[in-house]
Amino acid sequence: MAHLSLNHYLLQIESAWRNKDGTTLSDYLSFRHGHVASSKLKLENPESAVERVLEPPLDEIVAAHLRSVWAVNNQDFVEAYRCQTLVVQSLTKLLQSQRDENWSLPIMYTVCLDLRLMALKADRSLTAKGIGRPKETLEKAAECLMGCFRVCAADNRSSEDCTKRWGMLALVNQLFKVYFRINKLHLCKPLIRAIDSSPFKDHFTLGQRVTYRFYVGRKAMFDSDYKAAEQFLSFAFERCHKQCWRNKRLILTYLVPVKMLLGYMPSEAVLEKYDLTQFVEVVAAVKQGNILQLNKAIQLHEIFFIKCGIYLLLEKLKIITFRNLFKKVHLLMKTHQIPIEALLSALKYNELKDIDLDETQCIVSNLIFEGKIKGYISHQHKKLVVSKQNAFPGLTTLS
Repeated sequence: MAHLSLNHYLLQIESAWRNKDGTTLSDYLSFRHGHVASSKLKLENPESAVERVLEPPLDEIVAAHLRSVWAVNNQDFVEAYRCQTLVVQSLTKLLQSQRDENWSLPIMYTVCLDLRLMALKADRSLTAKGIGRPKETLEKAAECLMGCFRVCAADNRSSEDCTKRWGMLALVNQLFKVYFRINKLHLCKPLIRAIDSSPFKDHFTLGQRVTYRFYVGRKAMFDSDYKAAEQFLSFAFERCHKQCWRNKRLILTYLVPVKMLLGYMPSEAVLEKYDLTQFVEVVAAVKQGNILQLNKAIQLHEIFFIKCGIYLLLEKLKIITFRNLFKKVHLLMKTHQIPIEALLSALKYNELKDIDLDETQCIVSNLIFEGKIKGYISHQHKKLVVSKQNAFPGLTTLS
């Protein structure tokens, strides 16, 4: 492929176009295909040569792709992104013009993926030069991707085999990746509604469904809907291919804290298997009700947790740790009337030196409100009065 001539390249494309071979065409328009290494295809102005062999609108798509290859070779990612935008826009028009056929969907998958990746490189290039707003190119790429999505979503008159709606989930996943990167998660809602209402939602490829559930699970996590997050992330983890170790590790990075908030503590063996030992001390601290150790564990791996976007989630584990600490006090005192002063002493033993009686009562009130403690506070006697039966319900039983 490194010595592929322009004429041979164009004839291969023309043949694939004539045979409606979307898979082969997608290869010849992909930056992961060997043709991009050919010096004979790195052309600044390929339009005239392309027009002699290919007919519209294919000639526009191929010419823009070749110029993008040339720009990448010159490390001009801004120009490469501009050309890739032309590729996607031309393909969008092509998709609109095609009635009752979806053979070109593989091309759409490829050029849309390349658009997002090119936008990332263009943004890095512009940021290094101090030009424009951060991630501005990525936002523009999302608008371009939405053009393709609208065409696919609107194709509701074609038969099930020929409809372009089969391309919706792949585009939604690309858009999720953009929206999470630019931190505009509210834009995911209409996409989730579109997929959930689709008759094909359970029939898309497994890989696409795994990616979709991963992002929907993460969104549910940020919305504090931990039950839904656990359900979606578990689906993604269990069905992710066993050889995709990095992807399974990524899913677990979010699934572990979500499960912990629901009362399910991961084993050390699982954490070691997926190189997530950053959680080992966190799990141990929560189980022991050791606030001091939990704070140290979170602080020790603070950079990792912040980078993954789960730092604030782990902070929420403190309420469970308080619950486990107070349960220990209850078991030690062997009474259902626990002085608030005893709980305060336990907190101060964990080096929470600035805490007072009122703050302790506030923590207890929150635990009672969340159903993590069955009981009430007797303000007159300054005691926590707990139920004689199951005073500290199992976290996994809470709704």
